[in-house]
Amino acid sequence: MGRKNKAYSKTLHQQAYDKLTSMQAFGESKKEAMKNGTEKDKIFSFNTYKSYWKHIKYFIKYVQETDLKCTTLKSAKKYVNEWLQKREAEGLSASTMHLEAKALGKLYGISPDDENYYQPPKRHREDIKRSRGTAKRDHHFSEKNNDELVKFCKGTGLRRCELSSIKGGDIITKTEIEAEITKLESIPEDKRTAADEKQLGILKDTRYFEEEYYVHIRKGIGKGGRERYSPIIGEHQKQIADRIIKTPEEKKVWEHIHGAADIHGYRAEYATAVYKAHARDIKDIPYDKINKGTGRKYQSDVYTCRKDEVKRKLDRAAMTMCSKALGHNRAEVFATNYLRGL
Repeated sequence: MGRKNKAYSKTLHQQAYDKLTSMQAFGESKKEAMKNGTEKDKIFSFNTYKSYWKHIKYFIKYVQETDLKCTTLKSAKKYVNEWLQKREAEGLSASTMHLEAKALGKLYGISPDDENYYQPPKRHREDIKRSRGTAKRDHHFSEKNNDELVKFCKGTGLRRCELSSIKGGDIITKTEIEAEITKLESIPEDKRTAADEKQLGILKDTRYFEEEYYVHIRKGIGKGGRERYSPIIGEHQKQIADRIIKTPEEKKVWEHIHGAADIHGYRAEYATAVYKAHARDIKDIPYDKINKGTGRKYQSDVYTCRKDEVKRKLDRAAMTMCSKALGHNRAEVFATNYLRGL
């Protein structure tokens, strides 16, 4: 007689794969899912899915090597915390530990506030090694030989996945943007579709900037798949724009991107340049709000950094501009991930 439950005839690897792929909700609204309480069972970004699957495979391999009789995901659950403790003892960074805990939490439906959720070590900004100082891989990358790529990255602030995806037609001028805004605004509000309103909002975000050229990051590219128009900044704007314009629309602007290029580091330099160009002196920001507890005025547009940058004050309005250019929703992301040399 065959087994009653055919799912158990699948390997642990296949069971985990099936479970994770069933959660794919690429392109769906995470905000809506949070409203109706279904976000715990969904993965909204392909990159998140890819990262989770990578680390879940490490866990599955460990279980298979540790317990040959463990053949189901349910029975493997008891090894989650044991595996994470082992990984922490191996010296994995706090960020990687958080990723692994989230991946296994997603696989087993364990939320961070659950008493059984493994608590990874706290992340400290000063411990982040990525794009800080010289790394071994930097010795395999020549900025001189890749001068155009470096200038392009510092002038656009694109993520690696965005850089490898943009094509010849993905550029627009300030004049063209304003023409599109005028066209959409000419449609009566009661006649505009949800897509019209969304596109109008994306286009109006460019009014934070005065640059002539903008890279069009289309939906589905990059973190969260958010569409945006990022300003091309710096002294090499024309050179960068020409590279995109002269590339045929069906062709990628960059067919090959050196694996050792510090793309995140150049993105941070871009963010810092945007901030510096628009930040006000803290003393010039007005005291515009009243604290209900003390009755004292305070500067709502001043952001106070935390942890290793504690007490450093930044212009929140300029941080918001950085987040718009980078494709993030929260202004605070600049302070925690991109702050360099201020």
